[in-house]
Order: sequence, then C-alpha cells, then structure tokens
Amino acid sequence: MTEPGVQELVLDLIARTERAVEHVAHLAVDTGVTFKVDDIVDVVERGLPAGYPEPTAGDMTRRDVIAQMAQDVLSGKMYEDQGA
Repeated sequence: MTEPGVQELVLDLIARTERAVEHVAHLAVDTGVTFKVDDIVDVVERGLPAGYPEPTAGDMTRRDVIAQMAQDVLSGKMYEDQGA
C-alpha cells in the first residue's frame, strides 16, 4: 500500500475534522457543555490510525493544522469558494 499524497491527506483530515465538529457540536447541544477548538482537535487526533503522517504547514504542527481546519469549518470559511 502506498502512502497518501498531500492532497489525499488534506482531504482526509478535512473529512475527519468535519465529522469531529459535528460530533462535538451534537454533544454540546445535548449536554449544554461549552466546547473549544482543542476539543475538536483531540477528537480528530484520537481517531487517527497509528502511523498517520504528520502534515505540517511551515512552523505549524499537525494539531495546529487541524485546529485551523476546525476554525474554518466552524466559521464557514472552508466552504466560501465552493460553487464559485
């Protein structure tokens, strides 16, 4: 099996992040507990298989990349250019 390319890795992390945002948001609504972006990052990180590549963006760690993705999902920025 070959390692995923950068684009596949990014798309996989986006999908995992979107699922984590939805999961944490449902928990927040159901319990009334406030959540933070770090909670979403934790959900994504816990769900990654062993040996998952460490994508980075310059000085940003994988956690930083996931946190930015989560912020972009929550703000809607992730979807602004879609359909244009």
